[in-house]
Amino acid sequence: MREQYFATCPRGLEAVLAEELTALGAAEVTGTEGGVGFSGDRLLCWRVNLESRVASRVLWQVGLAPYRSDEDIYAAARAVRWSTWFDPDRTLRVGVAAIRSPVKSLDFVTLRIKDAVCDAFREASGRRPDVDTRAPDVRIHAFLTAHEVALYIDTSGEPLFKRGYRIEAGSAPLRENLAAGILHLAHWTPDVPLLDPMCGSGTFLCEAAMMALDMAPGLNRRFGFEKLAGHDATAWQTVREEARARVAPSAATALHGSDRYGDVLKLARANLAALGVSHLVQLKQANVLEMPAPAPAGVLVTNPPYGVRLSEQEEMAALYPLLGDALKKKFSGWTAYILSADMRLPKLIGLKATRRTPLFNGPLECRLFEYRLVAGTMRRR
Repeated sequence: MREQYFATCPRGLEAVLAEELTALGAAEVTGTEGGVGFSGDRLLCWRVNLESRVASRVLWQVGLAPYRSDEDIYAAARAVRWSTWFDPDRTLRVGVAAIRSPVKSLDFVTLRIKDAVCDAFREASGRRPDVDTRAPDVRIHAFLTAHEVALYIDTSGEPLFKRGYRIEAGSAPLRENLAAGILHLAHWTPDVPLLDPMCGSGTFLCEAAMMALDMAPGLNRRFGFEKLAGHDATAWQTVREEARARVAPSAATALHGSDRYGDVLKLARANLAALGVSHLVQLKQANVLEMPAPAPAGVLVTNPPYGVRLSEQEEMAALYPLLGDALKKKFSGWTAYILSADMRLPKLIGLKATRRTPLFNGPLECRLFEYRLVAGTMRRR
């Protein structure tokens, strides 16, 4: 049976996610800000959760209705047969988002939808589910436009960027699905050398290693759809094992990571080891301003630390011109991709960006700057 779904993703990666969903076999793929709508059967829903490197959540649409008031939204939620998909022993959480909606309070709408779900259960079984806002069994999402309310059951559970391999994280970790999307925007393929010279906890390297091995990012985690009524655990196990059997034991790829600080490199080593890909990545302690390029050509991708305090901002401002000089002198033939929330970067680095892509790391607005490093050119005076 074909169902309607909506996959959310970091803003700026909607086109990348649409390509990925199409490759997985989704139909009626339609991108919009913050995600991509698509249609398909239950197996496709499972595969998107398991295989997507870019999606944050996969939401299954179970209701759609026009509304003019809070009471209309309650009635729309009340009409959904929630007991068909989960029983009252499951805990739930309701989340609401809106764009150009006339409602005055999203908190009140959230409460009304929760009441509607509980009232529907009371009528069906005489019992109601409890609310758990921290670790619910079932997550219900509502999205309000100016005239319609769409109701969804979250099939993912925990966000899909939580792959399960991150043992350690730095102070401002890069979300895993954003890292994977950036590798796609960089047109990186496993046969091309890759370097992250400020690798931190190693997110780019972990995502690249999984891509090189054709390892599904969701292999080591559980999903929300496993807690829904009627879940076919045997069929799901077959899907998971097929993906596991596809993982290559090794790959002919050149992945390099470095950082100035040994303690930071320990985070990357721990995460790579947890994922089982340490053998694919060469890590070393080095200063990006002094290290040579590990190959004549390749892709450099990095997420420099963000300056929060004034002293950190001054340190980053001093680093950018030196980084531009180092890239120019030592990485001719490479293409560099630098993700930064510091909009001073293009002015201070001294290189001409060939592309700037707006992206969001959670709520933090960033830019992905592309620099094609060619000897004797692309230098800004």
